[in-house]
Amino acid sequence: MGNSPKLALALVGLVLGTSLVACGDGRAGAEDAAKQLATAVSALDVGSVGFDGKESGAVNDQLKEIFQGLDPDKPAVQAGELTFDADTATFPLNYAWKVGAEEWKYTVSAQLKKSGDKWLTVWKPAMLVPELADGEIVTRSTDTPQRAAILGAGNVPLVTYRPVVKVGVDKPALGGADPADSATKLAKLVGVDPAGYAQQVAAAGPEAFVSAITLRDDGSRTITDAQISAIPGGRAVPDSLPLAPTRTFARALLGTAAEANAEQIEKSGGALKPGDTTGIGGLQQQYDAQLRGSDGIVIRAQKAGLTAEEIKAATTDPRRVLFRTEVKTGTALKTTLDPKLQQLAEDVLADVGPASAIVALRPSSGAVLAAASGPGSNGYDTAMLGQYAPGSIFKMIDSLAMFRNGMTPDSTVDCPPTLTVDGRTFKNAEGYPESSLGSVTLRDAFAHSCNTAFINARDGVSQAQLESAATSLGVAVEAPALGAAAFLGSVPGEAEGTEHAASMIGQGKVLLSPLAAAVMAGSVAKGAPVAAQLVLNPNEGVADPAAAGTETPGTTPAVPPSGDAAASAAPAPAPATAAGKPVTAAEAASLADMMRAVVTSGHAGFLSSVPGAPVGAKTGTAEFGNDSPPKTHAWIVATHGDLAVAVFVEDGGLGATTSGPLLKEFLTRAS
Repeated sequence: MGNSPKLALALVGLVLGTSLVACGDGRAGAEDAAKQLATAVSALDVGSVGFDGKESGAVNDQLKEIFQGLDPDKPAVQAGELTFDADTATFPLNYAWKVGAEEWKYTVSAQLKKSGDKWLTVWKPAMLVPELADGEIVTRSTDTPQRAAILGAGNVPLVTYRPVVKVGVDKPALGGADPADSATKLAKLVGVDPAGYAQQVAAAGPEAFVSAITLRDDGSRTITDAQISAIPGGRAVPDSLPLAPTRTFARALLGTAAEANAEQIEKSGGALKPGDTTGIGGLQQQYDAQLRGSDGIVIRAQKAGLTAEEIKAATTDPRRVLFRTEVKTGTALKTTLDPKLQQLAEDVLADVGPASAIVALRPSSGAVLAAASGPGSNGYDTAMLGQYAPGSIFKMIDSLAMFRNGMTPDSTVDCPPTLTVDGRTFKNAEGYPESSLGSVTLRDAFAHSCNTAFINARDGVSQAQLESAATSLGVAVEAPALGAAAFLGSVPGEAEGTEHAASMIGQGKVLLSPLAAAVMAGSVAKGAPVAAQLVLNPNEGVADPAAAGTETPGTTPAVPPSGDAAASAAPAPAPATAAGKPVTAAEAASLADMMRAVVTSGHAGFLSSVPGAPVGAKTGTAEFGNDSPPKTHAWIVATHGDLAVAVFVEDGGLGATTSGPLLKEFLTRAS
């Protein structure tokens, strides 16, 4: 019992200590209430927050009304350090809103009041927005800039705003007419799905205009306003859109611009909103940010219910500006495309059934003047992205490698009718002249495209030398100056046996695009590797090659929808960063000598009548697929003064007879 006083004293101390904690200043509870308020306002839902003298539901309704104009955006809100005064506490609320590409930040004061053992929020609109009064709401208005143009050579507009009409059913103008009947008639008139369009019209509100199709209004449309208005509710609404000169003009390369869909808006991270125009494919998508610019946004406080008429009638604007971002107009994308040559290339390919392409560039500068993909490409950019066995046009690369081993155009080579390598028999093309068989000059073998002569040279020309010679002529390398997604070719550095033999005639795993073929020919004309250039100002906006749905310039693109066995092979190796040993002027002169012989004594004599500078050329035919006889790619490349051109037809027989006439028409009309 001697310890009883001490035990009693300890118990008294414990009770006293507990009482002191219970009767503290309540800071922890107030801090919890402040954090709960900040979290609730961040979600724009304060239904779970206790308010002093106000129903939570009523406050929540008022908050939603205040911020309805900013929907669907929400702020990030954090509570600052509390200051106590008797049974009240005040603290800052720090707001951050994402407004376009900028942030709207501000700080307001909020107050808590203790009621029993709870901390309640003192409601006032100014705790949401600085100086916001009862009866005021927050609004947002947006000023969207027009999309910038895509320009061609000499800054000629290629894609610019052109007049259109949006054709559809205006439901308020239906009168007593049946919406489904009008929708069906209009759909049949303009060539859209009647059932699908009728569903759209039925689902739209009673005041809606439901667009069925947008037509160019350049005097060429065959559907007239009278035909449209003859249908109850039918209307043609004038508008303008960023368009190329024609529906097909460089479409695969340029892409298109259209109203953003829900998926694009969701993926944009807030950069796009409903009604915005955005790029789809090609340069329009790759340089979308540069072309689109950014909205100017104004956040205002104003009396709820304020009408546009009242604002217009007021001597001073009754609204108060809270935050503003300036509109930033897009920057025009400058390209090297020559509109006349581009249109000419498309006209020449207009009646070609298979996938096809014409690429023309200026060797002296590398400027891509035309990159046309024919109608048989079905929207794919065959000109820039196609991956195809080049056939005998690759003999330009063989010849360069042979020059580097000491040969000249006058050196003698052996051209037998057939040649067998590891059990595989190679032969020359049908109709090969007997007079050019046997012991002939390299020039003659090149002019008549003797496959066996070049395969015979395989032991003296390694696969690594072929790869080096290719890069020397500007192909199978990266294209940093191009500014667009492209495939510049692939030449394996290692191959043996029949695969190496096939490489000597541009088959096996050797792949080029029409662009690469034009670069190869252009490098001969220039006497140095051509660095192709299409976009002149790629750094004036955010360029995202991956967004184009294609590839970073110079890398391997997706396989084209062609069924090409060569293109369907394993992915091409990564390109070299640059030529290890650039072609010299002397080497290029020897190649030009042999290309000229193709026209003067070989099977491209039809090009001798092209006016202007002498034409040098090389034809190519490459087998692909498993058919018997096999299908063939038809190629021809040419130089004509300061112009290099490649013509390609995917399933086209012989290069001389299929692609040759297309080239002749292009060069003759371009002269």
